[in-house]
Formats: sequence, structure tokens, C-alpha cells
Amino acid sequence: MPCRLWPPINKEDYRGVWVYLEREGDRLKDVGLELLGKARDLAQKLGGVEVAGVLVAGGEDLAREAIYHGADKVVIIDNPDLKIYTPAEYAEAIARVVQKYRPEIFLIGATKRGRELAAYIANTLATGITADCTALEIDPKTRDLLQIRPTFGGTQLATIRTPQRRPQMASVRPGVFPKPPRDPSRTGEIIVEKVEITKRRTRLVSIEKRLEKDIADLPPVESSDIVVAGGRGLGTAEGFKLLVELAKLLNGTVGASLMAVRAGWVPHTRQIGQTGKTIRPKLYIAVGISGAIQHLMGITEAKMIIAINPDPHAPIMENADYAVVGDYKQIIPMLIEELKRLKNQS
Repeated sequence: MPCRLWPPINKEDYRGVWVYLEREGDRLKDVGLELLGKARDLAQKLGGVEVAGVLVAGGEDLAREAIYHGADKVVIIDNPDLKIYTPAEYAEAIARVVQKYRPEIFLIGATKRGRELAAYIANTLATGITADCTALEIDPKTRDLLQIRPTFGGTQLATIRTPQRRPQMASVRPGVFPKPPRDPSRTGEIIVEKVEITKRRTRLVSIEKRLEKDIADLPPVESSDIVVAGGRGLGTAEGFKLLVELAKLLNGTVGASLMAVRAGWVPHTRQIGQTGKTIRPKLYIAVGISGAIQHLMGITEAKMIIAINPDPHAPIMENADYAVVGDYKQIIPMLIEELKRLKNQS
């Protein structure tokens, strides 16, 4: 039944499938382009409605890139104060544009920023949102968006819908949908909306970069024979510096669990598990990873698993060929020194 706290809406006033195009510097993140591909699929099932993207403080070159990947229209929010991301201000600007154009569906990539931003926007628009979807479908009878995601235990799939509110909002993890092919011959409309922020709520103090530079020259996890992966048990992003050093000594690469990626320590391209990469290395070293079922699903084909964890009862320890109980800050440096010694002897 309709929520009594929110005023009723006419769902017929809402049409189109929109995507938030997350910007990273002077490029669009792949997840926004991936969602444009899915948006086209949903739009066809809704009778061929418009597919649009919303871009905050980006240039027309980025808008054209979105059009090349499937957008019919891109709305650029023009405000110099939004060059640097702040959640409350971004949400206010995006919500105003969404309220003006009234899309039926609004999709956001479930990145660290996207998860934060989605909640702000949904609250401002007085609508619901389903987080971390792994599939999206349309109910042809009601036009409801069927938002499909794993339950918290990961053993079942839940189908969620927003029958009374619009837009219907969902966040989707990166890599769930394929990125559509780039077609430079596509044309579309670019609209610039000047949006003023009513009140500045956030002040930027500093920016801390992730370890992408340290691991950029390492091979991808899906093609490496040796993978050293870290999880939330590392405590901070600094812990990955030890793993990078170990991986280089072993001529391997670095991977990560979902929780390490969510913490922003490493990019999603390094994530291993159900919603990341499935790997088949000859040697897999799990450091500070508890071993949730979603992660274990990504390493079932590993030839040998070594787990380093202070908790002897962690699930990863039961699934490892060799389980080392202890603090990685002591164990990894000892392992590095021994490998260096052996290399010097050879």
C-alpha cells in the first residue's frame, strides 16, 4: 500500500532510463558505460523509451563518450563548485535534475562513491533503492523494475520492486554487465543544466590516493599463476604495499577481497569472488581474508591455497592447503626476507 508519509505521484509522468555517469578525473568510469548498455535493454522492454546519462561537472567530450556507448541524451550539471566530489552537494544537484526530467528508472554504479551518493539521492527524491544488484529485469504488466540481488547470506536471490514511487533506483556492482561496444557514429543530445547549491555542507580537507600506482604494472589476477590477495584483515591500504613486494618477488600479482575493494584500498579490477574475478592460479596466498562463501567461489580452481590469518577458525583456513595462524605484519616480512636470501644464493 502507498506510504502515507510521502505525497502520491502519477507514475505516468515518469519515462526513460537514466544512468549516473561517475567521473574519475578526465575519464568516465567503466561502470557507468556498463549501465548504459543495460539501460538500453531495459528501455526496449519499456517500449523504446529514452536512455540518458547525468554527468556532474564534466565536459562535452565525456558526454559524447557516453553517447558512443548507448546514451540518447546526456545532461551535464554545470557548477564549478562541483569539480571535486562531495556527497551532499552532488546529491542535491542530481536530485534537482532528476526531479525536472522525471526518469522512470535511475541506475548508479555501486562503487564506493556510488553507494554513498545513491542513499543521499534516494532520500532527497523520497523513493526506494536496492543496493548491489546483480540482475535487472522489467515486469511487462506493471513496468516495475525487478531489482535482483543476493541475500545477506548469499545463498538465495531476492527480487525487490518499488511499486509506488518513481524513479525506481538501483545500484549495480562494477563488472556485472558487459560494457557495450563503442560506436563513434552514434549521435545524441547534450544538455547543460546550471544548478546552484542552496547550502555548502561539506568542506574538503584532503585527498588520499589508493595504491593503484603500486600495482598498475602488475598483471591481471585472472591471467596470473601466482596471486597474493589481501582482505579487510590488513587493516589499512598500507598493508597492500607488503603484498605488492611479495607478489613481485614471486613473479605474481596482487588481488583483493570484496571488503578491501569496498574500503577503497584497491580498484575493483583486482577483486576476486562471486562479484569479482574467478581465478585459476597455481598458487593463491590469502592474507587477512576471512573466506566468505562469495570469495571462495572465485578460487575453487586454485591448485594450492595458503592462508595467513590470526583467526584459526576463519573459513579460509578450513579451505586452505596450508594455514598459517599469525599476524601478517610479522609473517610477510619474514617471507620476503627469505625469498630475497634464496634469490641472492641462486
